[in-house]
Amino acid sequence: MNTTPTLLTPMLSSPEAPESALIDRFGRRLSYLRVSVTDKCDLRCSYCMPKGFHGFEEPENWLSFDEIERVVAAFARLGVGRVRLTGGEPLLRRGLPDLVHRLSQLPGLDDISLSSNATQMAKHAQALRQAGLKRINVSLDSLDKACTEKITGRDSLSSIMAGLQAAKRAGFTPIKLNMVVMRGVNDHEIERMVSFCFEEGFVLRLIEAMPMGSTGQNTEYLDIGPVRDHLVQKFDLVPEASELGGGPARYWRSRDGEATVGFITPMSQHFCATCNRIRLAVDGTLYMCLGQEEKFELRPLLRAGIDDAGLESAIKQAIELKPERHEFNHQRHKIIRFMSQTGG
Repeated sequence: MNTTPTLLTPMLSSPEAPESALIDRFGRRLSYLRVSVTDKCDLRCSYCMPKGFHGFEEPENWLSFDEIERVVAAFARLGVGRVRLTGGEPLLRRGLPDLVHRLSQLPGLDDISLSSNATQMAKHAQALRQAGLKRINVSLDSLDKACTEKITGRDSLSSIMAGLQAAKRAGFTPIKLNMVVMRGVNDHEIERMVSFCFEEGFVLRLIEAMPMGSTGQNTEYLDIGPVRDHLVQKFDLVPEASELGGGPARYWRSRDGEATVGFITPMSQHFCATCNRIRLAVDGTLYMCLGQEEKFELRPLLRAGIDDAGLESAIKQAIELKPERHEFNHQRHKIIRFMSQTGG
């Protein structure tokens, strides 16, 4: 496990949180766990994973479904009610519907969702829905075939579109589309993407690129604040009062309430003060922040036979390492691991 000395301050309490809740040393309640089931992907998105990359985790170091279930169950007992399965591309992990079903039976777990590139979704959508998956987020950065191929590294648009339609038929709602906005790459398509999502009934989320690894650091960052102001005027949007999924997006909706656009601004307006999440990588490493190095390794403990009480204690110890905020704006080249290695 990580034993790097970290300055700890007294844990703050939250009067609204249940007694078992995970509260970090800055008073934030952690209620959202992102679980990577693989670091492999069938795409090579330019901001996520370099072309030709082969440094994937060895399968014997992946947490098994039994181990994932144990960890998620422990988090659920500690008050974490939302879990998102991620990757890499999670649909590349064989038997994923079985894991979804197992997690859906855990007491205290209220919401199970999935982040995917949707290239494999047409084959798995119905089984995932029947297993208990409630919501999906799909990465789609362009509606142009050539631009999509440039971003993802291969001709992928048709398979993504087929996956989206399969997800609609399976009854997933909401279906959120994540568009990482990059200056000079796809920023000219934003209005087209908004119109597409409005027509299809998808929730669009526009995301600022983060400088993780050489891929993210070489991505042309765009402040989406001015983009938001323009879209609010053009599409006559009003602020959305209710949250949609417990994440960091700030939403605006059409006046008839039929269409929604979210904005995720980790760079221009970071949301660290309200961060409610922690990430479990496929190798059992807990990452406390995308923009910091603090981590805690659970796999050695699990394979050494730690009991449930010990596992909960280890998770609480890990939470104490969570930093106050990222430093992307001041130390752009600090994080050398790729987004796919952290779990998205």
